[in-house]
Amino acid sequence: MSSDSAEIDYYAVLGLDRRCTLAQIRAAYRLFAKRFHPDLNPDSPEALTRSQEINAAHETLSDPARRRAYDRERDAASRPAAPARAPKIERNIAQDVHLRIEELLRGTTIEVRVKDPANPGEVELHSLEIPPQTAPGARFTLPRPEPFEGGSVKVRIKALPGFRFKIRGSDLRCDLRISTQRATQGGSEMITSASGAPLRIQIPARIARGEELRIPGEGLPKPRGDRGDLFVRVTYRPEVRVSRLGR
Repeated sequence: MSSDSAEIDYYAVLGLDRRCTLAQIRAAYRLFAKRFHPDLNPDSPEALTRSQEINAAHETLSDPARRRAYDRERDAASRPAAPARAPKIERNIAQDVHLRIEELLRGTTIEVRVKDPANPGEVELHSLEIPPQTAPGARFTLPRPEPFEGGSVKVRIKALPGFRFKIRGSDLRCDLRISTQRATQGGSEMITSASGAPLRIQIPARIARGEELRIPGEGLPKPRGDRGDLFVRVTYRPEVRVSRLGR
C-alpha cells in the first residue's frame, strides 16, 4: 500500500464510513462505477478521474488484507507528525493507467501526471502515445526531467471493463439476448465488437440457454501478438403456452 493511496479517503470516494460491510462496499462500487463510467461520459476528464478513484477504492476495500493495511496507514497519518525531514528523492516512480477497451485496440495519446513529494508545488506532465493493439499489462518508461534526471516513470497499462464486456485475461465476454424462434431455428445475429465494428455471428439451431459461442481473435491484444477470443453467452426467454383443460 503506497502512502499516496493512504492520502485518499477511499471510504468517502464510495460514500461510506469506516464501519461499512463488504456488501455495502460492493453495492456502492456498482452504483458509482456505472454513474461515472467513461463510456457514459466520453468527453469528461473528471468522470475518468472519478472512475479510476472508484476502481482503486474497490480494489483496496474489498480485499480484507489490503483494507487492514490501508486502515493502519490512515491511522498512522492521523497521528501528530514527527519533526519534518527532507523528503527522500525517488528518481524512479511506478504508476498505473486504466484505459478503455477501444483505446487499447485503436491506440490513443494520454497525459501522465506525476506529483512527487520531493518536488513540492510542481506537477510533471508526460505525454504518452499508446500504440494500437496494446495488451493489458504493457509497460512504458518515460524519462524524468531535472532535478530527477536519470530517473523514470514506469507506466503499467490496465484494462477498464465496460458495460458490454467482461474481461478475463485476454478474453472478453458478453451476453446476447435472442428470440425463442431464433434459438429454435438458428440463424445469424449482429453484435457490436469491442472495436465498435459490426460483427455477425451464427446461432446454431436448438441452442441451449446460457451456451457460449466462441469468436476467435475478437478479444483483447495479447502481450506476444494476436488477440484473445470473444465469448458470447446466449440468453432467451423460454416460450410458455397455457391451455385451459376441459371439464
